[in-house]
Amino acid sequence: MQVSVETTSNIERRMTIGVPAQEIDQAVQKRLQETARTVRLNGFRPGKVPMSVVKRRFGDSVRQEIVGEVMRDNYIKALQEQDIEPAGWPQLEPKTMEEGKDLEFVATFEVLPEIKLGDLSEVSIEKMTSEITDKDIDKMIDNLRRQQATMKSVKRKSKNKDVLTIDFKGFIDGEEFEGGAAEGHKLTLGSGQMIPGFEKAIVGGKAGEEFEIEVTFPEDYHNEDLKGKPAKFEIKIHEVEEPQLPELDAEFFSKFGIEAEDEAGFRAEVQKNMERELKQAISNKVKNDVVDGLLETTEVDIPTALADQEIDRLRQDAVQRFGGQVDFQQLPKEIFQEQAERRVKTGLLFQEVVKANDLKVDAAQVDEKIQEIASTYEQPDEVIAHFNNNPEQKNQIESSVLEDQVVDHVLSQAKVKEKKVKYEEAIQAGQQSQG
Repeated sequence: MQVSVETTSNIERRMTIGVPAQEIDQAVQKRLQETARTVRLNGFRPGKVPMSVVKRRFGDSVRQEIVGEVMRDNYIKALQEQDIEPAGWPQLEPKTMEEGKDLEFVATFEVLPEIKLGDLSEVSIEKMTSEITDKDIDKMIDNLRRQQATMKSVKRKSKNKDVLTIDFKGFIDGEEFEGGAAEGHKLTLGSGQMIPGFEKAIVGGKAGEEFEIEVTFPEDYHNEDLKGKPAKFEIKIHEVEEPQLPELDAEFFSKFGIEAEDEAGFRAEVQKNMERELKQAISNKVKNDVVDGLLETTEVDIPTALADQEIDRLRQDAVQRFGGQVDFQQLPKEIFQEQAERRVKTGLLFQEVVKANDLKVDAAQVDEKIQEIASTYEQPDEVIAHFNNNPEQKNQIESSVLEDQVVDHVLSQAKVKEKKVKYEEAIQAGQQSQG
């Protein structure tokens, strides 16, 4: 086997491989002999079909099969000989494949890029700090109660947190616009579900009333045709409902998997959950900012094969979120391209930080993370044992811990400025940083 490798770009390689004709012809002859022993043709007894007939009928297709197998096997062998790690499967193209002639084929493929990390001291990170106040806990408990509330129809004027059943129809310059109308719509006043000013203008309305309101679409509204435009809405209120909040008792606590004797015990458990969410939100935001910093300071070429693999994963995730009701192929690749490329770049950069700094998984951090996960279950010891006895799932924890170590390393080199924020702001920033 003869091999030559040409570098056609930073990450693309073109490998030309030559295979002696004898190797191909012998493999073809052997496959034809196997075919002759089993093939059934009219006019011939099984196993008695002349080789000339077998070759005439199956020679071309058998040679094509053999050439495909030989190209694949020799490509893999050539990679090992040349010590090359590809980033995906190649495009294989035979240049000559005639009987009696040496096979020559070209394998075009991508390799993982060589990455030279930028100056991490130039990375600026704004690290959030936050504390959970009694007011935050009160609001969380109020939200939990509202999730379990029953509704009571009332005849009074509506106020914030009431649920209204309304019809609405929107007009711009006297003309109805698409998507601006609904019937029987359930709207919680003060929820921020509608554009700014819409809900505020309805507060005080009663069941049976019909009126008009005037609002202006925000300048950053997602629909280009509506951005910044004033609009009128015809409103009809069918019903005003007041939420009836459940008592803070054992029955209510149990709906959230909490066994507490009184409100103080329930409140303590809610605070623990909020602290876990806050810690995760801050971690998500810091990691996202670290990734931004790495991307700003380091050039990364993206192998197409890796980007396509990530796009397929994102498409599959989207299909699952739609409950399998959407065909995988109906989701255009383009809508996932940017997110996929960011994920691939992130993975490559994190791998380089690990390699450049010889980072190893910290076993103590792995145990700590497993214990943290287990603490949210009723039988934590069983969860810990499950992870320790399941190598695949433990590997996922180890990968997560190694990513945390990469983040910590970058933070130790970067310019870090702390910023104190409210609990809700931290949670929102963490949610925006996911994915």
